[in-house]
Amino acid sequence: MKTYSPKPTEITHAWYLVDAKDQTLGRLASRIATVLQGKHKPGYAAHLDSGDIVVVINAAQIKVTGNKLEDKKYYRHSGYPGGIKEASLAEKMAQDPAWVIQNAVRGMLPKNRLSDVRMEHLKVYAGKDHPHAGQTPTELNLDKDAK
Repeated sequence: MKTYSPKPTEITHAWYLVDAKDQTLGRLASRIATVLQGKHKPGYAAHLDSGDIVVVINAAQIKVTGNKLEDKKYYRHSGYPGGIKEASLAEKMAQDPAWVIQNAVRGMLPKNRLSDVRMEHLKVYAGKDHPHAGQTPTELNLDKDAK
């Protein structure tokens, strides 16, 4: 029996809708990363973009455990002496809650040539409204028991 490897022309990208309301940030990001990579499909190929497109709504209503809202810090550096800046998770959630989910998912994807393409397949919105209703995304249940 030969191993099946899908061809790029055989791959289709389905649209999924994820409601992030009351979801834990890390668990949500890891499950979204799995769908973006295509690991949930039987025809998964690591060298091809076989993942699906994920639309995340209600990003402003995610939950984190413990004291992460105050304790978790995001750092950036300008490249100049004394140019380090830090912001807490609470500050980032107030500025742009979609960035928080995108950053968490980006960190859980493999660092290769396909990571930018996979991140383009992630659409995150702070509220419940999104402009992708025409693609009729399927509701994706990311609970642990639903696989």
